[in-house]
Amino acid sequence: MAEQNIAGANSTQQFVEIDKIKDGVVILKNGGLRAVIMVAGLNFELKSEEEQDIIISSYQDFLNSLDFSVQIAIHSRKLNIDNYLQKMEEIKVKEPNELLKNQISEYITFIRDFVKQNEIMTKNFFVVIPYEGAGLKDAKKGIMSILSFGKKKDNKKEQQESFDQQISQLRQRIDQVLTGLERIGLRSVVLNDDELIELYYNIYNPETIEKDLKKEKEK
Repeated sequence: MAEQNIAGANSTQQFVEIDKIKDGVVILKNGGLRAVIMVAGLNFELKSEEEQDIIISSYQDFLNSLDFSVQIAIHSRKLNIDNYLQKMEEIKVKEPNELLKNQISEYITFIRDFVKQNEIMTKNFFVVIPYEGAGLKDAKKGIMSILSFGKKKDNKKEQQESFDQQISQLRQRIDQVLTGLERIGLRSVVLNDDELIELYYNIYNPETIEKDLKKEKEK
């Protein structure tokens, strides 16, 4: 997926504050930098009271250790199982055993009907880490509005000279957040270029999966 297609049609690209995505960093048009960490969730309710207290205490320590603002976002989206069902169809075709082939066929039908009748949502958890150069302030907004704040830099030479230093500072913040999340017991990973493009494409095009599901329901 090309960088320029993050926001869909050309007519909407002017409203997207992303300049480019490179080396796992979102570079905004105003010179700000963003890194996005995806965090695995945990079932807090299944933990013992002692474990819950430890998690809460670790989370408080994590927040208190930060000297910069971060954004914690939850991205909910309808589950698209088309690729999964396609793989199951391919397995069914290759299966020589007729009994197993029929069972796979029944399984595919069951899954397809279940998803039609029940809107299954997927939830992904993200921590957005900002870094601003001179003249820009850290954001205190969500993953959508995080892309439009601050004043644009006028001195391009100064911006270019300090870019490597800004990247270095952002990397330090990333390491600090990853360490803090690990202490809480949360698995986390920094999104790469392709994952960032897919994430922001989905954010700016929330109707894509829903349209696909409607077409499936009409069949």
